[in-house]
Amino acid sequence: MTGRDTSRGAARADGYELRTDLLTRVAHAHDASHYLLRPEVVVRAHDVDGVVAAMREASRRGLAVTFRSGGTSLSGQASGAGMLVDTRTRFARVEVFDGGDRVRCQPGATLRLVNGHLARHGRRLGPDPASEIACTVGGVVANNSSGMSSGTTRTAYRTVEAMTVVLPGGTVVDTGAPDADARLAVLEPDLHRGLAELRDRVRGSATMCAEVQRQFAMKNTMGYSVNALLDHDSPVKILEHLMIGSEGTLGWVADVTFRTVPLLTKVATTLLVFDSLERATDALVPLGASGPEAIELMDAASLRVAAADPKADASMRSLAEGAGITGQTALLVEYRAGTDDALAPLQDAARAVVDGLRLELPAALTTDTATRERLWRVRKGLYTAVAGARPAGATALLEDVVVPVPDLTATVRDLGGLFARHGYDDAVTFGHAKDGNLHFMITPRLGDAAELDRYAAFSDDLVDLVLGHGGSLKAEHGTGRIMAPFVRRQYGDDLYAVMRRVKDLFDPRGLLNPGVVITDDPHEHLRDLKVEASAGGEDAPLVDRCVECGYCEPGCPSRTVTTTPRQRIALLKELAVAPEGEREELQQAYRYWGVQTCAADSMCVEACPVGIDTGVVMKGHRARSNPPVVQKGGEALAGSWGPVVDVLRGALGVAAKVPTPVVRVASEVARGVVGTDVVPRADADLPGPGLRREADDLPAADGGAPRAVLFSSCMGELFAPAPRGLPDFDGSAVGAEYAFRVLCERAGIGLAVPEGIGGLCCGTPWVSKGLPGGAARMARQVLDALWTATRGGELPVVCDASSCTHGLVETPHHLSGEDAERFARLRIVDAVTFVRTDVLPALADRGVDVERQGRVVVHPTCATVHLGAVDDLRAVAAAVADDAVVPAAWGCCGFAGDRGMLHPELTAAATHAEAADVAAGERELPGGRYDAYVSNNRTCEMGMARATGRDYVHVLELLEAATR
Repeated sequence: MTGRDTSRGAARADGYELRTDLLTRVAHAHDASHYLLRPEVVVRAHDVDGVVAAMREASRRGLAVTFRSGGTSLSGQASGAGMLVDTRTRFARVEVFDGGDRVRCQPGATLRLVNGHLARHGRRLGPDPASEIACTVGGVVANNSSGMSSGTTRTAYRTVEAMTVVLPGGTVVDTGAPDADARLAVLEPDLHRGLAELRDRVRGSATMCAEVQRQFAMKNTMGYSVNALLDHDSPVKILEHLMIGSEGTLGWVADVTFRTVPLLTKVATTLLVFDSLERATDALVPLGASGPEAIELMDAASLRVAAADPKADASMRSLAEGAGITGQTALLVEYRAGTDDALAPLQDAARAVVDGLRLELPAALTTDTATRERLWRVRKGLYTAVAGARPAGATALLEDVVVPVPDLTATVRDLGGLFARHGYDDAVTFGHAKDGNLHFMITPRLGDAAELDRYAAFSDDLVDLVLGHGGSLKAEHGTGRIMAPFVRRQYGDDLYAVMRRVKDLFDPRGLLNPGVVITDDPHEHLRDLKVEASAGGEDAPLVDRCVECGYCEPGCPSRTVTTTPRQRIALLKELAVAPEGEREELQQAYRYWGVQTCAADSMCVEACPVGIDTGVVMKGHRARSNPPVVQKGGEALAGSWGPVVDVLRGALGVAAKVPTPVVRVASEVARGVVGTDVVPRADADLPGPGLRREADDLPAADGGAPRAVLFSSCMGELFAPAPRGLPDFDGSAVGAEYAFRVLCERAGIGLAVPEGIGGLCCGTPWVSKGLPGGAARMARQVLDALWTATRGGELPVVCDASSCTHGLVETPHHLSGEDAERFARLRIVDAVTFVRTDVLPALADRGVDVERQGRVVVHPTCATVHLGAVDDLRAVAAAVADDAVVPAAWGCCGFAGDRGMLHPELTAAATHAEAADVAAGERELPGGRYDAYVSNNRTCEMGMARATGRDYVHVLELLEAATR
């Protein structure tokens, strides 16, 4: 292999990067499953040719190959000890065809991203797994994913139209090409001939045909998709469908084309609580006939967990009263349609059935979004509640099985007995009742020998139970390692021999994902188990409950440049138990790969099912790394912030006048001496200083009292507005503070300004840099000023930068006692929200015209997400533009105050996908650009401008210009 080794254990070759450093290998050993295999090498492929080259290099070295995309699979199929190939980072392209009827995706695209592209066309993918926020197309195909409403007709197997496959020998097959079968016969004659022979062999056996039909009448992801041998005639189409559900053991899917399904936006939901399991399952037939999209079952143990959730619907919480929950069982039933008229008959049919049921609680069919969310919280919160409350050292093990619906009652009963017999008293059972698909969660301690024996005995009994009811040991999660030893038992010798032959035909050397799907080892499911460790110290209470699901990863700004929240947490736990030599190497690397390049935007907590904020954890590490003299300096800066801002403005003014190469060289020299995490890099796009914050109040038009207190951000003072951000209006952008004040003036709304605003700050800079003393001092100063300005909390506080608004919202965390209580009584509102609720209606009342734009692209910020203000941002943009477009791939820009200047590689990586989305949208526009590019935070605007080459402005600057 050609390439250059570096000090970090990386080498580059044509089409891929190969890493052997300890931190990368340890970080990539972790996925959502309860298995742990540390790879020898980690490869990041750049394109299809890179994957082919990497596979050939693995073959030369004799290394097994495992493909990793989202890492959300639960059965051990995404971990391997040889070469782990990252097929997510560079493979996220999505192309929509035929008005959304078809979509071609690369394997690294998440389902949420794909569905975001399709939503514009009123379509979505058929598979709808609960992990759609993080699971990728590659995993959906590899596992034949389905979900709550997919049934057996909208799975990956049933909705794939074509794919590009890379076989172990490097052959690339486009199954959608007109001559695909003929090319396969030429390029891979043995495989082509062998598949035809297997087709004829299975079809020639009435026994095998009947068994295949029986097995795949249910949801079924055990073994290979040998139903392809009955469903398709040509070897290339058989190959295509054998790849679905093959879990990386037969080849790699480079892209896949799906037939999509309608996006049904009109929804009605009801929760039905029965006094017994039998009554609930007896209701499945009439309910199923009424046309629901989903019927979710929750057993009594599930209901006890759900009823303890204070945010659950009141009707659910009331179950815990009186005699409590004993044998009750609930069904969550949902109906969906494309229009209200189409939903109405479904609602009528549902009511007719529900009215005839004997229920423990009155049931109502609701279309109210808030009520529906509370009902679904019952179902979706089960994993969170059980996993988050598991004992220290225990594994949250979520499994799934399927049985024919008539056997569902007996199966749930028998599962309960199985849990009791093996001591899993905290187990909960729930699932997709319409399909006979059950999920259950247990929390074994896999590091304890006695517990491992107990788990092994439980697994054997589970196999007996499920197969005894005519079911499948895997419905959705894939065979993986956990059920590979039992494939022969489920299918019998003849069909198992067919599957063996499939594996030999595709992968004669057995290099692809050994131990997964097919194995000779009867104890494969008990090897290489992940033993839960504690991160120890101050990190333990914050991160030990992590289940490594990976839901946090797609939204992480550093996910493609260093590490993700899941990996940061896994590394902390590994550091706690690592041998001394490994610990030192990991600690040294972790400073950059873990702490310094974390944007600390806390987007991870928005996705985390157990509520972990890795950004807070990394801020804690920064705080502990700052010596007392630095902490004291932070407090001093907080006490003299006004003069500090003046100095910074002066420096930016000088930098703006000095030739860029000089400034750039000077900053790089300083970074080399002092450190890249201390000295920012000065680039050509660094703005000069902005206008000073206005200290005067804005009188109301009627001479009355002010309606709000304006807390303007010091970012507007530090960074001038974009000079070319409003090309369609006379004059340049004016800055968010000025724009907001002018809009309020035009609306007749008065504003008060806190005394000493020039020396106040939201506190985010101190929090981000791990300076808690400085954050607390600034918080006290801000409280004193705002308490007076708001007349003890009577007026709302409005801030003109979303990150600063969020910083103010978080301020009580840096105060204590009465101060924290007083600040919590202040109402903090982002300027965008205030404009939507107060200013826009007032402008309309005063007859102020808005000069509308055509298409505007909108970048929501991470703070906007935390504030729950994304819809407000969209609404204000829509008040100016006919089409306000939020790119499907939008995410945190990673600029994170000054972090984008300290570590420009972070922002470059974080914005890459969104910038590509923006560029793709521009190519469809007549003028090759949008009419404006807007956000609601100055440094985020800078980050997006750097990524796209377009000047971004605050959305209020655009609205101000449009109302001149």
